[in-house]
Amino acid sequence: MKEMVLITGANGNLGKKFLLSKSGFEVCALVRSKKAESDLINFITKNNIKGVEIVICDYLNLEEMRRLVKPCVYVLHLVGIIKEKGINNFDLVHKQTTRVLIDAIKGSNVKKICYISLLGSSERSKNACFSSRGIAEKLFLNSGIPSLLLQVPMVLGEDDYASYALKKNALSKLNFTFRKSSLEQPIYAGDIIKAIEIDVTKCLKEESSVNGIKILAGPTSLTREQLVKKTAELLKVKVKVVSLPIFLGYTLARIFEIFTSNSPISSAMLEVLDHDDCIDPLPGSKELGIELTTLDKMLEKTMRS
Repeated sequence: MKEMVLITGANGNLGKKFLLSKSGFEVCALVRSKKAESDLINFITKNNIKGVEIVICDYLNLEEMRRLVKPCVYVLHLVGIIKEKGINNFDLVHKQTTRVLIDAIKGSNVKKICYISLLGSSERSKNACFSSRGIAEKLFLNSGIPSLLLQVPMVLGEDDYASYALKKNALSKLNFTFRKSSLEQPIYAGDIIKAIEIDVTKCLKEESSVNGIKILAGPTSLTREQLVKKTAELLKVKVKVVSLPIFLGYTLARIFEIFTSNSPISSAMLEVLDHDDCIDPLPGSKELGIELTTLDKMLEKTMRS
């Protein structure tokens, strides 16, 4: 009987890419809605992926989570948001879900957890998204369960939202953005999946592996304007990037938050998107045993898919 890996948020872009790459183990893929279940069923059917059980569950239901965790040896926790919507606030999605997951794992056969977090996350951050992510990280670190916590910046992958948005901006003749000098350090989704694959394999073979918070970013840090223009160059178009003052964005976000029940933007979301990402990516990639995809190759893979 093959060993089993549990994935939360399995219907997201990284979850789907992990399912595409999996080998040698079964997967219990958790989703929260019938719509997400249907989407994931279509995905695994289209790609002929075997050995996946899809389960609709409430991540806050401790007994249900214990039952689902029981046959698993590894947990990949992909649940996370950058904008609150209705009851899905940062406290519930990041902190409460993590607490329940940890309680469900205690006393089980799970050997390790991998949590995908955001570059910039810290429990001391004044940003609600970053701080809630940081608290979730601390909960894992203090759980007594071996945990790999990957902090990542903008993730670009084939057919995902970030790649679509970047391509759309590059194809517009006039691209308006808040603070075009903001630094981006995009990482290829496939590199994150490779790091997770290596960790899962080591765990299943009971080999020593990396634990703790690790920062994983792409090899190139550049301004938002440079990224849009570089993408436009690849697509053989020209674009002018116009920078809007960030305070205007915060003002609009505040107005939306006051007068609408489902704001398209929020102050916390803008702060996350405006975070300057400029770190040395080599220590993290070396420790995790992966070779980073260059920015040129990343754009080639994602913009022409």
